[in-house]
Amino acid sequence: MSDNILKIAGLKVAYGGIKAVKGIDLEVNKGELVTLIGANGAGKTTTLKAITGTLPACKVEGTMSYLGKPLAGTQSFRLVQQKLAMVPEGRGVFTRMTIHENLLMGAYTRDDKAAIAADIERWFGVFPRLKERSGQLAGTLSGGEQQMLAMARALMCHPTLLLLDEPSMGLAPIMVEKIFEVIRDVSAQGITILLVEQNAKLALQAAHRGYVMDSGLVTMTGNAQAMLNDPRVQAAYLGE
Repeated sequence: MSDNILKIAGLKVAYGGIKAVKGIDLEVNKGELVTLIGANGAGKTTTLKAITGTLPACKVEGTMSYLGKPLAGTQSFRLVQQKLAMVPEGRGVFTRMTIHENLLMGAYTRDDKAAIAADIERWFGVFPRLKERSGQLAGTLSGGEQQMLAMARALMCHPTLLLLDEPSMGLAPIMVEKIFEVIRDVSAQGITILLVEQNAKLALQAAHRGYVMDSGLVTMTGNAQAMLNDPRVQAAYLGE
C-alpha cells in the first residue's frame, strides 16, 4: 500500500436539485496536515460528512477510500474502530456527561484500561483547563473548553486520520491560538489531519498542502506556503 491515507475522486453530493459538491478530487497522505479552505457554503463540511457517512438523505457519487479500502456503505461508528475520527463543526460534546466521561467515550473502542488512563492524563497535560474541571458537565463549559474536549476525545482513539471541521469557529482569539498550537503539535506527532477551516491564514500556516473550495468545486491546490503567498488566495481569503 502507498502512503495514501484518504483518496477522493469525482465526489458529487446533491440535495434534491441543489448540487453542494460538484465533482472534487482530494487526497491526504500519511503524516500530512492538509487544509480545505473556502467561504461559507463552499461545500467543505458536506465533503467531511460524505467521508464519515453522516450526511442526511442525499445523492452521493464518486469514490472515496481510506487506507486503500472503499468508504461507501461503511457505518459511521465503524470508522472510529478503523481509527478515523472527526471533530465536528459545533464540537458535539456529550453535554450531560462529565469531561472525564467524554474522554472515556472517545476510547470506547479500546479495552486497555491502564493506557486509556495514561492518555487521559496526557491530554489533561495539554489542556490543563480540562483537568481542573474533569468532573464538570461538558454542557457547562465555554465554547473554547468544549473545543479542547472535542479534540481530546477524538484523539483518545489514537486516530490514523483526524478530521477537524471549523475548530476555530466562534472562539476568542486567544483560544484560537491555543487550538492551532495543539493542531500543529498533533501533526508533529505524525497524526494525519484533514482540516476544514474558515481562518485561511492560520490554516495555511499550519498545513503542508491546501485545497481551495468554491461553490462545490476545488479551484486551487498546492503547497500551503506557496498558497499563502499567492495573490489570488490573498485577495479572496486573506484580506490582503
